Amino acid sequence: MTAIFPLVGLPADTYENHGFLFHSLGDKYVRAVAEVSRCTPLMIPSMIDALQLDQLLDPFDGILMTGAVSNVHPPHYGEDATTDHEPYDHARDAITLKLIRAVIDRGIPLFCICRGFQELNVVLGGTLETELQKGEGRLDHRASQSPDTDVRYAPAHSIAIAQGGMLERILGKSETRINSIHRQGVKKLAPGLNVEATAPDGVIEAVSVKNAKAFAFGTQWHPEYKAANNPDSVKLFTAFGDAVRVHNRDRASTTFNKQRYA
Repeated sequence: MTAIFPLVGLPADTYENHGFLFHSLGDKYVRAVAEVSRCTPLMIPSMIDALQLDQLLDPFDGILMTGAVSNVHPPHYGEDATTDHEPYDHARDAITLKLIRAVIDRGIPLFCICRGFQELNVVLGGTLETELQKGEGRLDHRASQSPDTDVRYAPAHSIAIAQGGMLERILGKSETRINSIHRQGVKKLAPGLNVEATAPDGVIEAVSVKNAKAFAFGTQWHPEYKAANNPDSVKLFTAFGDAVRVHNRDRASTTFNKQRYA
C-alpha cells in the first residue's frame, strides 16, 4: 500500500489572461515539499470570499507561503503605494495575510519564502522597504538577468547566521551562501520575530516566530530551487517536513483519544 503523506497547503498566486483569472503555483515549491519534506502538496486558491479559513485549515498539517512576482500592497503596512512597489496581487493579499495569523494561532507548522517571508513580517506588525539596491551601502539583491535559471539562482552572497538560533540548529553552522532574487526586504522588523540571519549589508535574510507553538520560520532567499540538490535546502525542508509529521501524529492522537473516551 502506498503511504499517504500529511498535507501541506500552498496558497496560490493569481494572474489574468484573456479576461479570465487564473490561480497558479510554482513547480519548484511543489517539488520541494513532495520530494524533500516528503509531504503531499495541495494548492489553496486565493479566493477568500468563497473560503472559510477555520474549515479550510482543518485538513492541513503544514503551510508553505511561496515567493511570487508580486509584492504585498503597501497600505497593508501603513505606507503609500508607488510604482516602485508594483506589481500587486490583491487576491493573494486577501487570503494570505489572514491565513498566516490563523496558522500561527493554531500551531500549524509554517514555512515562509520570499514574498511569504515579507507577508509574515507584515502580518506581525513589520514594514517593508522597496528597491533595496538604491539604499546607501546596500548590495544589489536582484537576480541576474541571465536566461539560465541556474545562473539566476546561483549563490550570490553570504549570510551570517544568528548564534543559538533556529537556523543555526537546523544547518549546524554560523555562515552559508544563498541565492538572491528579490528587490524588497524588511524595513521594520515585526516585534514577534527573531532575526535568524543577515546579509553583509544588514538586510534580514531569515526569521523565526517568537514563542511559536510549532515550526514557524521564513527565508528571504529561495531554498526551494532544486532543493534536493542543495544540502542547506535539504536540511530546511526536512526540518519543516518533520514538524509537519509531528503535527499530524499529535492531531491523530488527539482525535483518537476523543473518540475513545467519548
